[in-house]
Parts: sequence; structure tokens; C-alpha cells
Amino acid sequence: MVVASGDVRVYTVNGAVAGSSSSIPDWITRKRAAKTKGKRALKEREEGQVELIQGFEFPEASNKVKTTRDGHHVVATGTYKPQMRVWDLDELTMKFERHTDAENVDFIILSDDWTKTVHLQNDRSVELHTQGGFHYRTRIPRFGRSLAYHFPSCDALVSASGNEIYRLNLEQGRFLNPIVLDSPEDNPILGVNCIDINPAHQLLGFGVDGTPSVQFWDPRSRSRVGLLNLPKGRISRPTGRVVVALPGVDDEDSGSGSLAVTAIASRSDGLSYAVATSTGHTLLYDIRSPKPFAFKDQGYGLPIKNVSWIEGGSRMAGDGMVLTADRKVVKIWDQNTPSSNFVSITPATDLNDVHHIPGSGLLLTANEGIQMATYYIPQLGPAPRWATFLENITEEMEDQSTRNVYEDYKFIERNELRVLGLDHLIGTPALKPYMHGYFLSLKLYDTARVIANPFAYAEHREKLIKERMDKLADSRIRTRKDAAAAMVKVNKALAQKIQEDTERERTKKEKKRARKAEQAGEEVGDAMAVDNEAVNEEPVTLLNDPRFKELFENPEFAVDEESREYALLNPSAAAQKRGGAGISRTVVEEQEEESDKSSSDGLSESTDNESSDDSSDAGELTKFDPRTRPGQKNARAEQQHARTREANRRRTPNINLTPLVPHASAAAAKLGDKNATFDGGMEMSFIPSSSGTVDQSRPAKKKGGRKGAEMLGATMERGGDEPQGELRENDRRGRTHRRHGQRSGSKNTFRMLSG
Repeated sequence: MVVASGDVRVYTVNGAVAGSSSSIPDWITRKRAAKTKGKRALKEREEGQVELIQGFEFPEASNKVKTTRDGHHVVATGTYKPQMRVWDLDELTMKFERHTDAENVDFIILSDDWTKTVHLQNDRSVELHTQGGFHYRTRIPRFGRSLAYHFPSCDALVSASGNEIYRLNLEQGRFLNPIVLDSPEDNPILGVNCIDINPAHQLLGFGVDGTPSVQFWDPRSRSRVGLLNLPKGRISRPTGRVVVALPGVDDEDSGSGSLAVTAIASRSDGLSYAVATSTGHTLLYDIRSPKPFAFKDQGYGLPIKNVSWIEGGSRMAGDGMVLTADRKVVKIWDQNTPSSNFVSITPATDLNDVHHIPGSGLLLTANEGIQMATYYIPQLGPAPRWATFLENITEEMEDQSTRNVYEDYKFIERNELRVLGLDHLIGTPALKPYMHGYFLSLKLYDTARVIANPFAYAEHREKLIKERMDKLADSRIRTRKDAAAAMVKVNKALAQKIQEDTERERTKKEKKRARKAEQAGEEVGDAMAVDNEAVNEEPVTLLNDPRFKELFENPEFAVDEESREYALLNPSAAAQKRGGAGISRTVVEEQEEESDKSSSDGLSESTDNESSDDSSDAGELTKFDPRTRPGQKNARAEQQHARTREANRRRTPNINLTPLVPHASAAAAKLGDKNATFDGGMEMSFIPSSSGTVDQSRPAKKKGGRKGAEMLGATMERGGDEPQGELRENDRRGRTHRRHGQRSGSKNTFRMLSG
């Protein structure tokens, strides 16, 4: 749909994409598609293709296309059968079609809408059409070539082969005296190819065939007021196309290879003219000077079919853009820099006509294909008011296209850049900063990787061989308890956690289902039998989800347990690993070990018989069973316990611990032994009140409490009578100086006893 010509993007919104040409005609392609895929294939469109105007096509080819002055309709002529079609731009669909007896050469629109048109046919007839249909037909003496309408005098001007311009007055309904052109040179005038009427001063311009010249006539006096001769030396130079002369066909007498003016366009300022020739050249003139101020070569050496000035106000790309088109290419260029193109469009089929919608960036083309092409150029101008949605579509497509700007680049981080030895390129155009890394050219990245690691291919080959061998090893018959565990190669701890969570959820669901069955008065067995399929249905987890298959197979997805992020998310596991404590094996590891033992060749039995006496303490502990030998002590276990206590003592901070002794009042202390100890390392003494015995059933009153007040704690109370008497200074204003000495929150003390 989109073709980029330099910095300018061209969007094809109707017809075949620009630049995609085919030597097979469209009707053959459609016929083949209809036979192979059915009639529905005719309505199919490629993905991403936009069809702005529905049914914007002709059965075989289109000849001319124009828009009405009010901008609501498009009128076009084509074949076969010869016909005229009108499209409603407000509805973006075809309004009607009208057939004619002969093929159209040119037509003009008389009214502001589509209701009144004049058609020049290839059988020397001129037809007038109205809203109701065909209105009137007349004939001219020679085969017509071009058609124009002079609004002030209501004259329809028809150019033909020869030196006469026929005038048909539509107000009087009759032909007037023709305009006869005379040649200032000996070369005869073979015909008039084009007619231009200047919108500023109504000056008539005729492009002559036979002599490369333009004659200007005043419609008021019906006389020639000027003659513009084109420089033959410049326009007769061969361009990119070599013309081969055929004997008897392209000889000098036939005149088919003569120079001619094929298109004229006058600017709205009334001074500038664009003149196109049959050799593919375009010359820009100021009416006040006989020398061109700009010269453009189309490049193909083909006759120019259309030339026009692109104007539309401040919203257009620039003032003074010129559009030139031959049957191969459409070029838009600036009058100040004709050597360079603003945009160049190569249609899929040969062009017959190009029409630019005034004040917009939309181009309509008539071509030799079935579909009429329409191109939208946002940089040239805005979308028409009846197709404003084109701007939103193109903006979205431009946003999507920006994602592929770095498609030939590799994103790498700074540490990888340092490994490749390319950190010296930071700050140079070779690296494009982006987020937390850089974009590097893919070719440079591959070269640097090979230089940094010459054995990359060998390592890659070894990796592939290892993966293949591991795959073959997994194909051996093993007794695995879980099929999902068989695929776990990395992140085994994560797989164990997922299995435990899944089993926990399954057990919870079974209990819930059984509880519901009991409440409903049914037996648990019947409920489990009814919901057997739901129970046996394996839930979707990371282990059996194919999207996360690489998480447990590819070593690149292994969890780094040494990283800081892992320690923050799993503090207990990280602390246990730093402490040196042995980490228990996961369920997956135990299953693998069990399967390996079952598939071994009996080496485990001989290993058990030849075990040495210097076995580990953990092994001895596991071998001792107190149930088989009641009353017997395990000396190994006691020694291990003593060593563990000694290790714990060494890890304990340097604190002097004392035996715990009871502390009572002085009278009670005389009765007992103060050296009596309990098991423990610290003495805690509690000092009761001086009353000796305290009634546990009745709480003691707090000193200073008011009568009838409820104590809420933290020295707060509610209710009670106001205190009688005069308050002290400290009670009224509060404490005004710091306490002396250490403040004690209670009388309970901890003291160290010397041995």
C-alpha cells in the first residue's frame, strides 16, 4: 500500500500498488482466479490494502478522469463497452453508469456538478449529456483531439487534425466560424493537440503538432496575439529511449516522428505557463519572456500526457509545484529545482490521464488496467474533506513503520559491549543510545563477536551435539513418577514448588467437593465418581504449559541463585545457602536419582556391601532404629549432639551466663540455700511488694488514684472527683528539670552472679 520515494511516502488507496507491474493483463488474472478459487476471489483484497472509492474501475480500461467543481463527484470515461461513470464522493461509491456508441477521446464538465457534460468521441462526433441522459449529437469535419469550454462566450472549442479550431456556441446552438492557425514556417500544421484557457485573462493557447510552438489567441478579437517557439535543439536531443525508425512507417514524409506540443497548463497568476512536448520534456515560461526559466526531462522519451500546476494555499507542500506524467511515470517537482523530484510514482499499468484534486494531496489516474489507481501523498497536501480518515490511517501506518527503523541493528547492553571490545565506540555515530543500551549494526556485531570469540562456531556445534545426545538419553526407558518432571532440566526447585502448590490445590478442591457432597446427603464415593473427569483433569501450570517449555529445558532461563534479586525475593533460602547448611534435594532430583538407580546395571548392590567403617554420622543416625533395640543408647547420636552443642556455644556471643537461683525476701532467703540452682544460664529476680503477701484475687490500688476514677493504663484515667486542695507547682506546671540518675521502669532486675 505504501511506497517511499526518498523522504516522501505515497499511499495507494485504490488500485494496484505503485511499482508492482505485471505483463499479464488484469482480465486474464481475474479469470484464472475465478476458475481456481470461485467467484468470491473477485471480492478478496490483499491484507493492508485500502479501497477508498468502491467500484472505482472499468471493465477493460479508462480514458479520462475529472472531478466536478463542487468536489462532490468524479466523472470518468472508459471502455469496453464505451461508457461514462459517475461516483459520489460523499458516499464513496458509484452513482451510475451511462453507455455511448463510440469511445471517448476527451470531455468537459459544463456545470458545477455532473449534470451537464460535453463528450468528444473518436468517430468525429460531439455529444451533449444532461442529467436525464443523452441530449444531442453533432459531428465535426475531422477527427478531434482535444476539447475546451470558454465560459464568457459559451463556446465549446474542439481541436482536430489540421489547422482549424471548431467553435460550437451552446447558447445559440450552432457552429461559428472556426479559428484558423497559420504556420510562420514552411512546416505545415498537422493538428492541434491541446487547448488551454487561462483562468486569469481568458487567453487561448494552442499546442501545435508539426512545429514545436504554442500560439496565443485573444477570444475577443479572434486573432493571434503571440507565438512561442520552443528550442528545437534542446527538446530534440535523445533521452533514455531510442526510437527505431521503421521503413515506410516512421519516415520523414509520414511526420509521425515530428516534434509537437502535447500538453499546456497555465497558472492562476496569469503569467506562468508549462509546456510539454512529445519527446518527454517540460518547459516553464513566463509570458513576458520567450526563454524558459526551467527545463525538465521526464527521462523516458515518451510524450507527456498531462502537465498541471499544483496549488492549494498554505496547507500545500509548496508554491509552484509542477506535475508531469507520461504513460510510464508521474513526477512532481519544484519549479525552482527541476533537476530533483519531490516524488516519483511508477504505476502498475500504463497511464492515460492524471487528475490532481485541488487543495489536497490526492491523485486520480486513468490507466490501461481494470482498476483506476488513486494515490495519497500526505507531504503534498491534506486529505480531501470527504476522505479525512485517510490522515488517521496514514498516521497509524507511519507509527507502525517507525518500529522497523532499527531492523538491521542489534541491541546490546554496556557489559556486552565491553566484552566485545567495542566500548571505545560510545559517543560515536556507530552506536545509537537507546534505553539502557545501544543499537549496533548487525554486521559489525557479527564481526566483533567472531573476533572476540573465534571458537563461537565450535561451541555452538558442541552445544547442538550435547542437546541431541541429551535427547537420545531421555528416550531410554525410565520409571518416572511424573511425566512433567521428565522434561525438567533446569529450575528444579521452581518445578518442585509448582508441584507442591498444585497438589495442595488439588487436595483442597477434593475436600471441598467431599464436604459439599456430605452436606447434600450424598456419599463421598458417588460424588467423586460423578466428578471423576473434573478431578482427573490436570490443571494448567508452568510445567505443562507449552508456552513456558523453555523455562525448564533451556539453560539460558535458569534462575541465578547468586544474584541480589534472588536474595531479596528469597531471603531464607539465600541465608541458608550462605550459612553452609546442606540443602535438601528437590522432588525432581529424587525422582531422577530413583529412576537412574532402577535403570542401572546392579552396581548399587556391590557398593552397599563394600561400604567402609568410617561412615558419616548422618549415615549412622539413619541406620539406628530404637524400635528394634529398645533400651539401647546410640553413642553416635550422643556424640553428634555434643558436637552440635559445642558448635552452638562457639557461635554464641561472648556473654557470661550464671545459674538461675530463686530470689526472695530477706526472711525467706535465710531459710533456703542461695546457691541452689535450676537448669539455665541466667538468674532473674522479682522483688514483690513490702507487704509480704499479696492477695492475687484483688488487684492492688495504685497510689495517687482519684476516687471513683477508672484507670485506663499509661497514667490515663476516666471519671472521678476533682482533687481537693491546692496543687503543687510540679503538678500544675509539670516537671521543669531533668531527672538525676538512671530511670528504672520497674523494680525487676537482672544481675550477674559471680561463680
